[in-house]
Amino acid sequence: MLAPRTLNNLLDLAAIPAAAIPASARAAARLSLYDWFAVALAGENEPVAQIVRGLVADEGGQEAASVVGLDRKVPARAAALANGAASHALDYDDTHFAHVGHPSVAILPAALAVAEATDALASAVLDALLLGAEASIRIGMVLGRPHYDRGFHQTATAGAFGATVAAARVMELTRDETRHALSLVATRASGLKSQFGSMGKPFNAGIAASNGVEAAELAKRGFVSADDGVGGPQGFIDAHADQTFEETAWASPSPETFLFEDVKHKLHACCHGLHETIEALSAARLSNRLDPVDVTAVDIRVNPRWLRVCDIKRPRTGLEAKFSYAMVTAMTLHHVDTASDAVYTNALCGDPSLASFCHKVAVTGDEAIRDTAAAVRIERHCAPTIEASFDLAERLPADVLERRLRDKAAALIGSDAADVLWREVAGLESVSASHLARNLRMRS
Repeated sequence: MLAPRTLNNLLDLAAIPAAAIPASARAAARLSLYDWFAVALAGENEPVAQIVRGLVADEGGQEAASVVGLDRKVPARAAALANGAASHALDYDDTHFAHVGHPSVAILPAALAVAEATDALASAVLDALLLGAEASIRIGMVLGRPHYDRGFHQTATAGAFGATVAAARVMELTRDETRHALSLVATRASGLKSQFGSMGKPFNAGIAASNGVEAAELAKRGFVSADDGVGGPQGFIDAHADQTFEETAWASPSPETFLFEDVKHKLHACCHGLHETIEALSAARLSNRLDPVDVTAVDIRVNPRWLRVCDIKRPRTGLEAKFSYAMVTAMTLHHVDTASDAVYTNALCGDPSLASFCHKVAVTGDEAIRDTAAAVRIERHCAPTIEASFDLAERLPADVLERRLRDKAAALIGSDAADVLWREVAGLESVSASHLARNLRMRS
């Protein structure tokens, strides 16, 4: 289905003057940048990060951009691939529910790699993250829920367009060059939800970032693409969506009002679709002094879209546990810290008490429940039923969010490294992108 306005709207978004960007939007982007560095560093030794890092190191090439955990630089496109995969390896990065995608892991690796390669300022990275993320959200909304439900991973599909906007912004491409880059990346954007629970999911983020850098670099060299490979006939949207939501995506609100400001940060080390359930269960446990031995059944109601994303009934691996309502329910009610990535192991899935408890959990879809919400009902032996609900849509106060993200970073990379990183991000207006990128090597 055609979306004739989308490409030009993406071009308008990419060209928004720096002076017109609201301070509140930059503040949101700064927190996401900080959070991204923390999860990227924490993901350094994950198998997918090591494998992709080894690949780009062996391929060699121009030493232009930094890679987490690597002591030398690689070409910008390769760095974007490796850093995208590493930062999504723990599945602990930010999420935007307007299109259900992880913006930072697809956008920031592209922006940072290109900025470092072109000797740009770190402030350019921040603006490119914001504009690229906004682009991914908007085109994700154009594609809409049917695209996601069909099996496409919006982090990778919509994210590739956002990564292209980010790279084009840093490289200062002309409007015509950016048009060609976006039309070109339309033939590269890819990513499937079938990869969830495997190394393929974080690799999707790396693919998006790498594709964005590639498309922008080719356009800068004079590569000519279709007039409109995004929303035109047989373009990306036409080929990937039977229904589009173009009017809603671009009119409510206008692009100058950044939807990115409503980004949600993960405070549990698992799929974001599970967080509202964990919060509801935690509240029920704390207010009722709940003993899991007394529980006979747990009924969870969520928006149906999540049933094909994170409802692995009997997870076998730590990765699968991150996509399992049953397992995180068992963990939460047995006082296992869902915020600690270290607990999501294969051994956890084999724990007899947790595995047995999983059989007590039932999950049903309810269209009346928002994507960001969950309702739980806990049945007990000879005790009143407990009901609780939670909705992630309500924003945390800025100071609370900052504190929790700094606590999260400290838990992931250590207090000293987290403090150094916070100071670097707070003062990025006065340094180069290369100076900022060196933080990727702080633990190597």
